[in-house]
Amino acid sequence: MPDRQHERGGHMQQRDKTVVVCGEALVEETGGEQVAGGAPFNVARHLAAFMVPQLMITRIGSDLNGALVRGEFERFAMTEAGLQFDQLEETGRAVLERSPGGVRLTVLPNQAYDYIDEDEALAALSAEEPCAFYFGTLAQRSARTRTTLEALLQACVAPRFLDLNLRESAIDERIVFRSLHLADIVKVNEAELQMLFKWYFQIEPSAPPLPPDEVRAACRALVDMFSLQALIVTLGHRGSVYFGEDDEVIANRDNPAPPFVIDTAGAGDAFAAIFLLGLVREWPLETTLARANEFAGAICAIPGAVPRDLGFYDKWMARWRAA
Repeated sequence: MPDRQHERGGHMQQRDKTVVVCGEALVEETGGEQVAGGAPFNVARHLAAFMVPQLMITRIGSDLNGALVRGEFERFAMTEAGLQFDQLEETGRAVLERSPGGVRLTVLPNQAYDYIDEDEALAALSAEEPCAFYFGTLAQRSARTRTTLEALLQACVAPRFLDLNLRESAIDERIVFRSLHLADIVKVNEAELQMLFKWYFQIEPSAPPLPPDEVRAACRALVDMFSLQALIVTLGHRGSVYFGEDDEVIANRDNPAPPFVIDTAGAGDAFAAIFLLGLVREWPLETTLARANEFAGAICAIPGAVPRDLGFYDKWMARWRAA
């Protein structure tokens, strides 16, 4: 990957270490339009836009959708070192349906990213010096990719960031349980937190809301149960709460609201990307959380999970460079 020396981000003196991102890159179909997506791919593209070296490990087919995904690699100047090509399976597809009740994403089975090859992935990883490793749960629905991911995590000595990103068609408590044990930092939204409460504390989502002190106690219990460095709960427009080791709690609430909301899809991916950016750039934790919340809100004010105009990122880099 060409070293662009962070000329836009103000980091000329030293190249950042690599953030490894493993999981699905797919094409979302909505209203007759095809758009590249997938939570890991969204995160990787945001990082690339902020000039963070990243290694996106995924697998696509030799088809038109695969060409669309590769076009995004080129648009964001991302290395293809971790990009695998499948001659049999199709590039991942998902059908996005929007309604007054929200967004429903149907992810099709048996796609190329379900067959990420272990040897190819390990070879790509061996050429990098990772500072963080991002992974999710959707791509683990297949045994082959799950085995590959576990081999990568075993070979990578860096903080492991898990984004549960649970989908209705791919919720497997066994995979979640294993992933939580493999992770150092875990990000969940409120619905995903309710699933964890149900599985591990027998608290049904339909039960009366817990008092705030009991919610905090349960979140701290999850941190202890899975030996996490941190559990981050995103709360949409209400901010986020960080539950760290040694009972550390950081609630970030004072975030500027977006002027309007067009699409909430991708907000969690935007949050994750900026959290990782803060890890790379060694921002104070409170600063990282505030910036992650603000950027996620800004993504809600544009159509899609990733900006179509890369100029979108310029003001954020200028603002954070000047701060």
